[in-house]
Amino acid sequence: MSIRFDDRVAIVTGAGNGLGRSHALALAARGAKVVVNDLGGDVHGVGGSTSAAQAVVDEIVAAGGEAIAHGANVCKMDEVEDMVKTAMDKWGRVDILVNNAGVLRDKTFSKMELSDFEFVLQVHLMGSVNCTKAVWEIMKEQQYGRIVMTTSSSGLYGNFGQTNYGAAKLGLVGLMNTLCIEGAKYNVKTNCLSPTAATRMTEGLMPDEALALLTPESVTTGLLTLCDDEAPNRTILCAGAGGFASAIVYETDGICLSGDDMTPENVRAQMATIRSADGQEEYTQGGQQTMKFVSKAAAAAGVKMG
Repeated sequence: MSIRFDDRVAIVTGAGNGLGRSHALALAARGAKVVVNDLGGDVHGVGGSTSAAQAVVDEIVAAGGEAIAHGANVCKMDEVEDMVKTAMDKWGRVDILVNNAGVLRDKTFSKMELSDFEFVLQVHLMGSVNCTKAVWEIMKEQQYGRIVMTTSSSGLYGNFGQTNYGAAKLGLVGLMNTLCIEGAKYNVKTNCLSPTAATRMTEGLMPDEALALLTPESVTTGLLTLCDDEAPNRTILCAGAGGFASAIVYETDGICLSGDDMTPENVRAQMATIRSADGQEEYTQGGQQTMKFVSKAAAAAGVKMG
């Protein structure tokens, strides 16, 4: 099996440097026509220039590929729509969207200004929403689409000083969880990539020996598997330094209390059982949790369901 993207059109946001650049180059090398999007700001979202995006385009073209640069700010829907229109006017379709653009404004929650919290959510979460919204009907109509959200271990597990970043990144998992349901019958698949790589965002956070292992290309290897015809749907793929894993949200089997037993004291007393992994399941729709609780309650009350 060879993963190729011939005749596919991809948009990669935040593609002027780091992971986005790596993603754009790799997609182009395997045949995709690529819109290289980058506002050109620094890691804090300050400034702007299309020079970084154009440099990536020049590299792709020099290698025999096709690409165009676009400096849309993903927070501004009119600019995002112009980017998608540019791709449609040039190539007639959009098959792949990699939501990679992001910023950092790290501080402890006590010291963080709400404006910095809102800005990080706006770029990561609403930026991905804007780009996805702009291509969604196109992908549904052409009966093909591959969308990748860039989540993070900071969102999945937490990280000191990153309440804004973590909230935005876990929000993207929630976005994926519903988009993958709504897009399934149209062959529009949505997944998440959770990367660990040496980029402008990780400079100074790790020793040089570790950073040397955490190449953007090792993450892109995983990204490509989320973009092709045989891509999964609703997968959180973790990637870094050649390692690949899947993060999955499980729900434990839990307990059921009724009548006079339904007290906070009894919930606390059985917390070990509530947290037990025995019988835990991966749910793919929110209603599954409701049905579990209703079924347990009905069984405890001797009520026959259905």
